[in-house]
Amino acid sequence: MAHLSAGKVNFSMLRELARKDIVSLLEKFSGTKAIFWDEQLTGPIGLVAEYSFLKELDVVKMFQLKPGRLPSISVKNILFITRPEVELMDCIADNLHSEESQGHSASKEYQLIFVSRRSAVCEQRLKDKGVYGTLTSIDELPVDFFPLDSDVISMELDNVFKDLYVDNEISSLHQIAHGLMSLQSLYGIFPNVVGKGRHARNVFELMTRMRRDIGVDCDPPMSPLFDTLMIIDRTVDLITPVVTQLTYEGLIDEFYGIKHNTVKLPGEKFQASSPAGQSPRSDDSSVKSVVLNSAEELYADLRDKNFSAVGTALSRKAKAISAQYEERHEAKTVSELKQFVAKLPQMQATKQSLALHTSVAELIKEITISEAFQEALQVEQDLLNGIDTDKVCPYIEDFICKQEPLTKILRLICLQSAANSGLKPRVLEHYKREIIHAYGFQHMITLHNLEACGLLRLQQSNRPFTVIRRALNLTVDDVNEITPTDISYVHSIYAPLSVRLIQWAAKPGWKQISDVLNLIPGHLVQETQPISIDLRRNSRNSVHSSIEETKVTLVFFLGGCTYAEISALRFLSKRDDAPTDYLVATTNIINGESFLTSLSETLNGNSLV
Repeated sequence: MAHLSAGKVNFSMLRELARKDIVSLLEKFSGTKAIFWDEQLTGPIGLVAEYSFLKELDVVKMFQLKPGRLPSISVKNILFITRPEVELMDCIADNLHSEESQGHSASKEYQLIFVSRRSAVCEQRLKDKGVYGTLTSIDELPVDFFPLDSDVISMELDNVFKDLYVDNEISSLHQIAHGLMSLQSLYGIFPNVVGKGRHARNVFELMTRMRRDIGVDCDPPMSPLFDTLMIIDRTVDLITPVVTQLTYEGLIDEFYGIKHNTVKLPGEKFQASSPAGQSPRSDDSSVKSVVLNSAEELYADLRDKNFSAVGTALSRKAKAISAQYEERHEAKTVSELKQFVAKLPQMQATKQSLALHTSVAELIKEITISEAFQEALQVEQDLLNGIDTDKVCPYIEDFICKQEPLTKILRLICLQSAANSGLKPRVLEHYKREIIHAYGFQHMITLHNLEACGLLRLQQSNRPFTVIRRALNLTVDDVNEITPTDISYVHSIYAPLSVRLIQWAAKPGWKQISDVLNLIPGHLVQETQPISIDLRRNSRNSVHSSIEETKVTLVFFLGGCTYAEISALRFLSKRDDAPTDYLVATTNIINGESFLTSLSETLNGNSLV
C-alpha cells in the first residue's frame, strides 16, 4: 500500500468541488435570482462561495429565511436553500402562501435546494401544506463537508451530540456515514477503520451497508490516499470539551468564539492596526471581523502554540521584519533596489499581520492575567489531578454565590463529575439545588440534559478515570509550554484523552492498552475494508520500495472537537518520529461554552445565553 505524506493529501480540492456543484446547480435557473438562506447555512456556504462569487451567477439579493411575507424584489427566481428540516418547510410554506395571496407567484419561479440531501419527509410536509405544486423544482446541493483549512473539514452540524445523546435522534448518523462515503469516493476506500464509542460502530456499519448497496464494482478506481479512518465518538472523552484551551487559537475561540473561520473582536483595539482606508467588516463599527486560517503565514505559525509562547514568537517576527526593512540601506545598485521593492508588498502584509495579532494577543492577555481566570484555571487543574473531587468544591460554591455565568459553573461541575467518574449523590444534589436556587428552576431541563448525555452522573463503586489518567499519563507535571515535547502543552497540564487514544492507536497499538479501553464507554471498532487486488498492487508500486513514506490517518470526531485537539494532532504529525500524519474531519468545532449551550434548554424555551 502506498503511504503518502499529508503534504500530498489535503482537503483543498473540496472547496473547488463545492464551487463547481454550486455553479452547475445555479446555472440551471436562467435569469436573476434571490436566495433565501436557512440561517444555519450562510456561514458554512460562505466558506466555499462568498457573495461576490454568487453575484457572478446572477444572484442579486440574499435574505435570511423566516416566516411571513417575502421582501418585494424584482427577480425571476426565488431560491430557498435549506437543510432538510420539517420546521423550515413550514417557514417556506408560509412564504409561498403569502406570495400566492399577493398574486406574485405567477411572475416568479420558486426553487427549493436541500443541503446536502433531499428529504421525502420534508417534501411530504410541503404537500400537506398545499405548496408543493408551487415549487418549480426541488434539487440538492451534495456538500457534506466544509473545508476550514487544508487539514481540517467540518460538517458544521452543531446539534449532533444533543440529537444523539439527549434526544435519541439518530438520523444524523446516516448523514455522517454518507459524508464519509463521499470522502471515500474522492480519496479512495479507507483500508482500515478503527474507532471507539457508542456510535462509532453504528457509523461503520452504515458505511458498510451503503457500500454494499452501491456495489463494490462502483468503488473509486484509485489507490487509497488514507491508510486509516479513525472514528472518535465524543462520549469517549467528555473532559476535553469542558477544559479551558490554552493554545492561541483555542483561547481566541474561548473568549470570542470562532465561527466558520471568522472571529468578531472589539473594533476599538484595532484602529491603529487596520490597513489605511479599510473599515471593520461589520455593520457595527465597534466590531472587527477577522478571518483566521493558514492562508495567513503568521497565524499558521502562532495558532497551535501555547499562549505562553506567543509573545516570544511575535517579538521574533517583529525583529525579523525590522531587519528586512533595514536592508534598504544596504541596496546600492539599481538591481538591488528592484529586489527590495519587489519584496515590499509581502513585507507590508507581514507587518499588518503582526500588528493584528499583537493586538489580539494583548486582548487575550488582559483576560488570562486576571484573578478570575487564574482562579478558575487552578480549580480545573486541581480537579484534573483528582484533588478533593469527592467533595463539594468551595470555589464552585463561591462562583454560584457571585452569580458567575452559568456555563462557567457547569463546566467545572461537569469536569469534576468526569474526573471523579461521577459525583456522590449528596454532592450532585447539592450542586443542583444551589443552581436552581441561584439561577432559577427554569434550568432544570439543562441539568436533566447534562445527566442524560453523561456529563453529570452519579459515582459508581469503582473510579475508572483514575486508572485511565495514570495509565495514559493524562496529567503531566512540568510541561514545557515554549518548546513542547508532549501534547499536554495544549492545556498546560492535561493531555486530551481523545488524542492520547489516537496516539496510542498509531504506536504501539491499542492491544497494549486493551484493559484501559475496556474502562472507556462504547464499542471498539477495528475493521479492514476489502479492496480490489489491482488497487492494492498499484498502491504498493506507487512509491519506490526504498522510500519509507509516512502513513496518513483521517480522524473523524463524532459530536465535535476542539481547536486544542486539532493542535495536539498537528503536533503529533510534526514530530520527527511520527508514525502517521493526521488530517481532521468533524461534525463541528466546539468549546466549553458552545458545547454546553448546545445542550441547554430552559422551561421558557431559551438557552443559557
